[in-house]
Amino acid sequence: MKLNQVTVGCVDYDRSAAFYRRLGLTQIVDSPPRYARFETPSGETFSIHAVEKTGAPTTMIYFECDDLDEVVADLQSKGLTFDMQPVDQSWGWREARLSDPAGNPICLFYGGDNRRFPPWRIDHSTTEKGNEK
Repeated sequence: MKLNQVTVGCVDYDRSAAFYRRLGLTQIVDSPPRYARFETPSGETFSIHAVEKTGAPTTMIYFECDDLDEVVADLQSKGLTFDMQPVDQSWGWREARLSDPAGNPICLFYGGDNRRFPPWRIDHSTTEKGNEK
């Protein structure tokens, strides 16, 4: 497993997206008011997702697994319980989900090229800096 991405909750999509662009991240997915993905200069990704209120767990940790189904089977054989078995998602990832003992959600996934280069990736070739919106 490789630590791949962190997703945090937001209650104001526009304000949060603008903050992370100002922080220097390049926005690569824009799906207001629900979801945005950003990329660091070295290729890691970070996302925001809409939540209804503050105080609820909103951070999700993503671990990418090249052999997701085998990893899940191995972890289940070691006694871990999954909230969601591996399933293909409409955004091109295969995901399985579980929670840590404190209730923090964890997503094990295989995204391949769809993580950094989804078909709906924002085309920055027409902007100078790539951080405008």
